[in-house]
Amino acid sequence: MDVATLMLIAYRAMDERVISAMRDAGYDITVAQARLAQRIAEDGSRLVDLAEQAQVTKQTASVLVSALESKGLVERVPDPVDGRARLIRFTAAGQDAADRAREVVMSVEQEWNDHLGPRLAPALREALTSLRELVDPYQ
Repeated sequence: MDVATLMLIAYRAMDERVISAMRDAGYDITVAQARLAQRIAEDGSRLVDLAEQAQVTKQTASVLVSALESKGLVERVPDPVDGRARLIRFTAAGQDAADRAREVVMSVEQEWNDHLGPRLAPALREALTSLRELVDPYQ
């Protein structure tokens, strides 16, 4: 099996764990909404940037943000740099949800680290971090 598919399998396993935990915690969120939400910057993000990073159309991103907004997880606020633009940022409830998701991610990573052991776990992180320099335009 090729390396990209192996990485996708691990990514999907993480997605499933996070979404399941979020639903168990009372957050009714879809995978698509979560993938968009995980790209929201700490100080907020423009819709066009979220769409580009999530690799969806601006219209799709708008629908996903509207759904998150209706759940009280995000809000649209004026961009302090450009008064014509709006930023999407987490509400307090959305930040709580993001913090919960981060806790789940850290827990799953610890399981993976325990499974891989002290030699492979750091090597995997180092290799993927190095690969990111080549493949991630959003660093």
